[in-house]
Amino acid sequence: LATGQGEGAVSWLNYAFRIMYLPIGLLGVSIATAALPGISRCAAREDRPAMRAAVARSLRLIFVLNLPAMAGLLVLARPIVRLIFEHGRFDPSDTDATALALRFYAPGLLGYAAVKIAAPSFYALKESRTPVLAGVATVAVNVVLNLALVSAMGFGGLALGTGIAALFNAGTLLWVLRRRLGGLEGRRLASTGIRVIAATLVMAAAAWGAEQGLRAALPGDGSGLQAARLAAAILIALVALAGAARLLRIEEFDEALGLVGR
Repeated sequence: LATGQGEGAVSWLNYAFRIMYLPIGLLGVSIATAALPGISRCAAREDRPAMRAAVARSLRLIFVLNLPAMAGLLVLARPIVRLIFEHGRFDPSDTDATALALRFYAPGLLGYAAVKIAAPSFYALKESRTPVLAGVATVAVNVVLNLALVSAMGFGGLALGTGIAALFNAGTLLWVLRRRLGGLEGRRLASTGIRVIAATLVMAAAAWGAEQGLRAALPGDGSGLQAARLAAAILIALVALAGAARLLRIEEFDEALGLVGR
């Protein structure tokens, strides 16, 4: 499908998804790696309440880190792509196209990260069939979405279809897991999610304002200058996020940063 969208489409999608690997690996896999031994021990003891609490806690940590990461990719997609890839034959039009693909991929980040918790939880419960069936259904949804969206949105529709399919996969697994465990502390999860969304909006506004202001104050195309502007914008965004998290009393924020740091 991508090869039918003209020269460069395959590369734009590949470059964009390569950037997605950083938050998936750093913020999704790290939390799953720390959480899964405890989840597995609870499953081995057949202690469903303890397993439910461990899975719910891990999901809250996923939200706390990956919602801001998703917003960061949406707001700073172009300067990130430009700094990393815009050299040689990779020109500004390639930057714009890759940044567009990255923005469409970004919503799927939550799905990819949540699956890192949900799928192994089923393996711990010795229910390997459920993730496989969910995966098959996700492939079918992805194909349908790609066929529908590519005609309306071009290569960007392929990225968006992939992102939506990732959310579908996570949603399906979590819905079944909730039934298996008798809930996932939905009220607390929703409360944390609402507060994280509010903090993320503050962070996104800070990132956008900082990037715009720094580009006006420090014009130039040099790689060093681009890196300095981007690093400063990210730092300002993180400070805003940390401040908002404190004000909103998001307890999981410090815990999540500690897990990633370790």
